Amino acid sequence: MPRRPFNRQEHIYRNDAFAELVKDGIRFFNGTPVLSLPPEERFAGTGVYAIYYTGKSKLYAKYAELNRLSYGYPIYVGKAVPKGWRQARTSHIETDQSTELHHRLREHSKSIGHSSNLKPTDFMCRFVIFEGDGSDMISTVEAALIKITRPLWNVAVDGFGNHDPGSGRYEQARSDWDVLHPGRPWAQKCKGVSAKPADITTRISAHLDTLGGTTV
Repeated sequence: MPRRPFNRQEHIYRNDAFAELVKDGIRFFNGTPVLSLPPEERFAGTGVYAIYYTGKSKLYAKYAELNRLSYGYPIYVGKAVPKGWRQARTSHIETDQSTELHHRLREHSKSIGHSSNLKPTDFMCRFVIFEGDGSDMISTVEAALIKITRPLWNVAVDGFGNHDPGSGRYEQARSDWDVLHPGRPWAQKCKGVSAKPADITTRISAHLDTLGGTTV
């Protein structure tokens, strides 16, 4: 068979229906109830979630103002998938029965509770559960929400979603989040050179200036 010249256009997939499906998922997400962090009742399911700040910290006061009337500005967006999902070893039945979404929200509440200057009661959350074939939408909807809302702890402050790196790996630096909010026991063991608090807060101020509403 003779070789044909490369034509990039022949490799580009386009489907307006896909974009509309993502938009529909985000519309549904934005209409879900806002609950305490973590939700009081344990539930099964995997999906996408957002966390909103509503407290009185001067550092995050703009988020509290923006979310005063409606929850449109998450400080963090994440996803929850069952173990084995990335290797396609998880069936839809296992996905639907997994409690990973509630587990992730509970983990985040514990991280906030460990910090010396934040309170779990100053945070709320909302989430959407994807079941069956819909679970294939999880990463796509998470990425779209991050792109649209640009949550601070995703875009400008790293580390909130980190886990204990484990024994023998504590030579790494503490994350920006752990520098600003010390207290997680495993993060205290990290001995690498971390960013300076002043540099992180400068980045935060610059990021907040890009969000809607008036500056507090």
